[in-house]
Amino acid sequence: MPNYMLLLYEEVPSRLQKLSPEEMQKAIEKYMAWTKKPFMVDSKRLASDAGRVIRSQGGKPRATDGPYSETKEILGGFYAIEAADYDEAVQRTLDHPHLEYGGTIEVREIYRR
Repeated sequence: MPNYMLLLYEEVPSRLQKLSPEEMQKAIEKYMAWTKKPFMVDSKRLASDAGRVIRSQGGKPRATDGPYSETKEILGGFYAIEAADYDEAVQRTLDHPHLEYGGTIEVREIYRR
């Protein structure tokens, strides 16, 4: 069965950052419960640092800090799931708590040979 990557984006500042400690605990519990679904393969939250961006300039790679402050959305983490096709992958994603908190989820098939 194919695997799909769910890329979780959120606006800056995130609605999650505005939650009370009690609301944040409930949100974390919802995210953790989602990782227990039978079609889950893997998931990771990304660190909150800015990361690095590598671009080719004049044929030479150059690393810079990123993403930049002008960015309106940041990539906060990912999930990998199993699904028969895109339709099923999207269907399985519709109840993800990230959508409840105003986030965006990009669904991409993971290439396999």
